[in-house]
Amino acid sequence: ARCQREVMAANRFGIPAIAHEECLTGFTTFGATVYPTSLAWGATFDPDLIERMAHTIGADMAAVGIDQALSPVLDVARDARWGRVEETMGEDPYLVSVLGTAYVKGLQSAGVMATLKHFAGYAASRGARNHGPVSTGRRELADVVLPPFEMAVRNGNVASVMNSYADPDGVPPAADRWLLTDLLRGDWAFEGTVVSDYWAITFLQQMHQVSGSPAESARLALTAGIDVELPETRTFATLATSVEAGEIDEALIAQAARRVLTQKVELGMLDDGWSPTLDSHRDLDSPHNRALATEVAERSIVLLSNDCALPLAGAGGGSEGGAPKRIAVIGPGTDDPRTMLGCYAFPNHVVGASDDLGLPIPTILTAIREEFAGEEFEGSEVVHARGCDIESEDTSGLAGAAALAASSDVAFVVVGDLAGLFGRGTSGEGCDRADLTLPGMQAALVRDILATGTPAVLVVVSGRPYALGEFAEDAAAIVQSFFPGVDGAAALAGVLSGRVNPSGRLPMGVPRDPGGQPATYRAAPLGRHTPGVTTLDPTPLFAFGHGLSYTSVDYLGIETSTDEMDVTGTVEVTVTARNTGDRACIEVVQLYASDLLAQVARPVIELIGFVAVPLDPGQQRSLAFEVHADRLSFTGLDGTRIVEPGTVRFSTGTSAGDLPHQANVEVTGQTREVHGPRIMDTPALA
Repeated sequence: ARCQREVMAANRFGIPAIAHEECLTGFTTFGATVYPTSLAWGATFDPDLIERMAHTIGADMAAVGIDQALSPVLDVARDARWGRVEETMGEDPYLVSVLGTAYVKGLQSAGVMATLKHFAGYAASRGARNHGPVSTGRRELADVVLPPFEMAVRNGNVASVMNSYADPDGVPPAADRWLLTDLLRGDWAFEGTVVSDYWAITFLQQMHQVSGSPAESARLALTAGIDVELPETRTFATLATSVEAGEIDEALIAQAARRVLTQKVELGMLDDGWSPTLDSHRDLDSPHNRALATEVAERSIVLLSNDCALPLAGAGGGSEGGAPKRIAVIGPGTDDPRTMLGCYAFPNHVVGASDDLGLPIPTILTAIREEFAGEEFEGSEVVHARGCDIESEDTSGLAGAAALAASSDVAFVVVGDLAGLFGRGTSGEGCDRADLTLPGMQAALVRDILATGTPAVLVVVSGRPYALGEFAEDAAAIVQSFFPGVDGAAALAGVLSGRVNPSGRLPMGVPRDPGGQPATYRAAPLGRHTPGVTTLDPTPLFAFGHGLSYTSVDYLGIETSTDEMDVTGTVEVTVTARNTGDRACIEVVQLYASDLLAQVARPVIELIGFVAVPLDPGQQRSLAFEVHADRLSFTGLDGTRIVEPGTVRFSTGTSAGDLPHQANVEVTGQTREVHGPRIMDTPALA
C-alpha cells in the first residue's frame, strides 16, 4: 500500500501501478502455501482441480494487492533434460492446453490477471540448454508449441502474455511482429497486454545481437508488440528521445499506454476514490490452502510399477504376513524439506538453505514415521540413512545405507532432485542436465540397496522424469512424484501405506536409458523405434499417461456414433471402463487419434481427449467424447491449417503405450482450410 501511494504521488495523474508476482507453485512470497509444481498438475489430468487451486492462489494474491500473476507456463516440454521441465505441464500440447486454460480461468476468477509464458518456443531449445537456440519450424510451432497459448487466449480470455527468451528460427520473440501482433492480436484477436520477460528487451542487444543499442532494442520491441518492459524500463526510457528524433511513431506508444490503462480501468484502479487495499491479517497458509495442496499432491503421485509390495500391510490390503517390523527410509531427499518444492517456490527461489523456510514443510522421513505409527502398524520401526547427497560424488555413506537396508524388512529409497536457480540445484531455471541419469551418486545408492535383496520401493521425487530402466526389474515398486509441495511428504507416505489410492498419470514418459533425448510419444513414424536403422530406441520405460492404482480397471471397448464424418462434422466416441477391484479409484480415461495417411508426417498417435472419473468397486461408466473435425486438423504442406479426408483411428487404453481398443472413422469431403476460431477441446459426457 505504501509503494502504491508513492507511485501515485510521483506522477501528475495519480495513476497507480499494476503489481505483479510469480505464482508457479502458489503465491511466491514468504509464508505462503507452496503447492505442487506444474508437472504435478499435469499428472492429475484434472482441469477442475487445477482451476480450484488457481482460484485459491489468486484470491490470496488479490487480498494483499497483487494485480497480475506471472503464470502459467504453457511451454510444452520437448526435452526432459531442460531444467524448467518442472514448470511445464508435460509433453502433450492438448494436456497443457486444457490444464493451462483452467489455471487461467481460476486465477482470473479471483480478480488477478494471468500471464501466459513463455511465448513462444522457449522449451524447444537445442540440446535442452536454457536460453539456447531454437530450430523449430513453423509447422512444429503451429501444431505443438502454439496450441496451449491459443486455447488460453480464445477459451480462457487471458489478460496478458509474456514473450520468450528464445530465438525460433533465428527470430527473438521480443522483436517478432509476426508472433506478437499478426498472430496473437490479428489471428487470435488478443486484446490484453504483452509484457517482456525480465530484461528480454535488453537481451536483444546483449544476447541475441539483433540490436545495436538500448534505444534500438526498445524500438524493435515496441514495434513488435510489447507494451510493458519488465522488471525495469532500461530500454523503454529511451522511447521519448526516439519519438523526438523521428525514429518511431508516437502512435505506438499511445497504443501500448491505452492497453495498460484499459486494464487499470477494468481493475477499478482509475475509479474516483480508489486506494490500495491490503488484508494484513490474511492467512497465506490457511487450513483451506493446506487441504487443497494435499489434494493436488495426492492426485499427482504416479505408481509406476508394483510387484505386490504396495500398499504395505495394514492399510488397504497389503502383502501377506502382516506389517513389516523394520522399515528403512534411505536417500538424500528424505530429510530435506526443500526437496518437496519447485524452483519458483519461495523457500528455494529466495530463501535457499535456511532454518526458517517461512512455513512448516514436513520431510519424507517425518511423514513416514507418522504414517507408520498408527495401530495397524504397531510394532513397526522406522530407521534412516541418507546414503549420499543429491549431487555430490561422495560415496562414504553408501555402505552404511546398504547395511541398514539389508537388516530391514523393506526399504524406501528416495531419490531425485533439489530445485534451485542457475546451477544451485539439479532442477529449475538454468539447471539443465547432460543426460537423464539420477544426479550425483544416487544411481549407485539404488544399485547397492537393490543388491541386498531386501524388497526396495524406489520413490523418485523430481522435477523431471529420470531414466529408471536399470532398476525396473529389481525394484519391488516404483513411485514417481513431481515436487509435490508443502504436504507432499504426507501424500507420498499415504500412497506407500495404502491410505491414499494413487491416481496420477504420467504427463511425460519415463525413459529407459539416460541418453537418446529428446523423445516424445507424439513422434511421427521416423521418431519411433526402427530396428536395424539405428541402435537408439526411444521407446519409454513407462509411457505417457501410464499410472497404476490399488484396484483394477478393465476397458470394455470403444464405439463410434458413425463410421463416417464430414470434414466439418462431429463424431461421438464412447469409451467404457469398469472397476473390477475392491477399492474405489479415480481413473483417467484417455482417448487418442491416429491419422493413418496425411500429406505431411503426422504423430503416430496423439491425445485428443481425457477425463478423470471416480469409480466405485464394481462400477462401470461410459464416457462419450464429442470429437469435432477441427480436433483432427493440422498444418498442411503450404502452411495452412487443414482438415483432410481419410481414415482416422481412435484408440483407448491405460496409456499411450497400451491402446488395445480401436475404432476407425472415415473423414469424407474435400480438404477444408481452418481459419479463425476453431473447436479446440473434446468434451466428455458420462
